[in-house]
Amino acid sequence: MCPATDLPAYEPSLIQRYDVPGPRYTSYPTAPQFRPDFGEAALREAAAVSNREPLPRQLSLYVHVPYCMSPCFYCGCNRLITRDITKADRYLERLFREIDLTGSLFDRDRAVRQLHFGGGTPNFLDLPRMAALVGRLAERFSLLSGQEREYGIELDPRYCGGDYVRGLGELGFNRVSVGIQDFDPDVQVAVNRIQSVAQTREVLDAARASGFTSCSVDLIYGLPRQTLAGFGRTLGEVIALAPHRIAVYGYAHLPDLFKAQSQIDAAELPDASTRLELFGLALRRLSEAGYVYVGMDHFARADDELVRAQRAGTLQRNFQGYSTHGDCDIVGLGVSAIGRVGDTYSQNERDLGAYFAAIDAGRLPVAKGLRLSQDDLMRRELIGELMCLGSVDMGAFGVRHGLDFPVYFDAELRRLAPLVKDGLVECDESMVRVTPRGRLLLRNIAMCFDAYLHAAAEPRRFSRAI
Repeated sequence: MCPATDLPAYEPSLIQRYDVPGPRYTSYPTAPQFRPDFGEAALREAAAVSNREPLPRQLSLYVHVPYCMSPCFYCGCNRLITRDITKADRYLERLFREIDLTGSLFDRDRAVRQLHFGGGTPNFLDLPRMAALVGRLAERFSLLSGQEREYGIELDPRYCGGDYVRGLGELGFNRVSVGIQDFDPDVQVAVNRIQSVAQTREVLDAARASGFTSCSVDLIYGLPRQTLAGFGRTLGEVIALAPHRIAVYGYAHLPDLFKAQSQIDAAELPDASTRLELFGLALRRLSEAGYVYVGMDHFARADDELVRAQRAGTLQRNFQGYSTHGDCDIVGLGVSAIGRVGDTYSQNERDLGAYFAAIDAGRLPVAKGLRLSQDDLMRRELIGELMCLGSVDMGAFGVRHGLDFPVYFDAELRRLAPLVKDGLVECDESMVRVTPRGRLLLRNIAMCFDAYLHAAAEPRRFSRAI
């Protein structure tokens, strides 16, 4: 069995020692390194360069819908709370213009292999508005209609039913991600998200009946009023729903950064020991139910393509998490959206007013970004191999990049030494391998190779490793 698919070892005392804040590495360099001097001109240049490549990459579109009907107190996403659906019309007007501007940058023979709607709550848009948005995308980009497409959307089951999901299927969506967090009534009250199992089941059943090829759900551990008994019941109900993938995220309580979290009573949060036990319970129950731990909070059924890709050594990672098509150029559309084109990252304006102003002035709403150096590109590849495959062949890596791995990464290997001593990693003359003890601590291992993290004058604020 390859290191990336070994069953992770759950050792609470070890995990507690390494449970420190760190990046999730959906990108490297991470978003705090994005710079305001990367703007519209830089993105236009990156798109032009990517079009001229001998084999231009396919595209992955991310569309951000920032509106939500009600606030979930745990949320750290960029969203606006309103029950007035007409508020979306002013946003869609600008989003359509951004789609026009951005679509003109990319050759039409570059197929859109992936499409993902995130938020906020994408199903804030009713079906007519959603159809208009998908139609505009189809006018400016080459959307696919065959089985090779991965067109997904995040849904809140409290505000959509089976008819809505069937309508999405007719628009070309074939993947759905459903937020649950926890079915325990006390927890739902504490985080202001009252959602029944029946509502959730209706959405998932409608997706399957409409030919959706993948259904995913999200859970969160570490929420206020969570108990092992209550979370255990939630896990049982989720397993009965039989999604293809399950994400189990750790709640990061940062009320200074995310205003909605100030509504949570910190005294009701589980203590560090209970929080860790909640994750351990999820790991045990989901593994017993046949789900494979892919890494970084993500579980998938044994026959899922993520697991197959990991075993084949082709799994990749991007802003949406683990992916089988991480080699696509990512085009971010909408307020706060992040893209990755060639050797660049870019992020749109996070403030809706600034986003509107840029579009109204006829500009792409790029607020900041980064052009990666050769060192950045090498480290991105290395961290990606650790996070996705669980090993790095130092000799092969050195040949690909024309360097002596132990010499170039001497400081990093020294930082890795304590992790080797603790059995998280094995390191010999040719390989760096993540062990079962280290699989739950991939972020800590990757942090050893993060040049920015160790050069920072002040520590950045990240969520904890577990």
